[in-house]
Order: sequence, then structure tokens, then C-alpha cells
Amino acid sequence: MKKILAVTAAALLSTLAAGAASAAPIGPGGLQADQANVTQVRMTHREHMMKKRMMRKHMMKRRMMRHGM
Repeated sequence: MKKILAVTAAALLSTLAAGAASAAPIGPGGLQADQANVTQVRMTHREHMMKKRMMRKHMMKRRMMRHGM
């Protein structure tokens, strides 16, 4: 039992260490290095309304889950 637990813990720690080492470096302003030259584009009216509707549905669902019915 202790051997299985030790092997599992070692595998978990090695996975976490590998994930932390492969993370992209964060530059100034919290941006990642490859995203520094990306420009933002305005949303069209249609896209804005769609996003608004999706957020409204999301908030309604969230409220239902929190307060229950």
C-alpha cells in the first residue's frame, strides 16, 4: 500500500514539475511574449448582442444553481 502511494505521489510531483517548467514566460504587463503584437478588433453589433445574450443566459443559470428552485 505504501509503495503504491509513493509511486503515485512521485508521478504526480514529476507531472507538476514538468508543467511548471514548460510554462511560457510572462512579459511586462502580464502579457505572454507571443501575444505582444496582437491588436484588438471591435466587435460588430451582432457579435455584441450575441455575447450579451450568452452572458445573460449564463448568469440566469448561475443564479438558478445558487438559489435553487
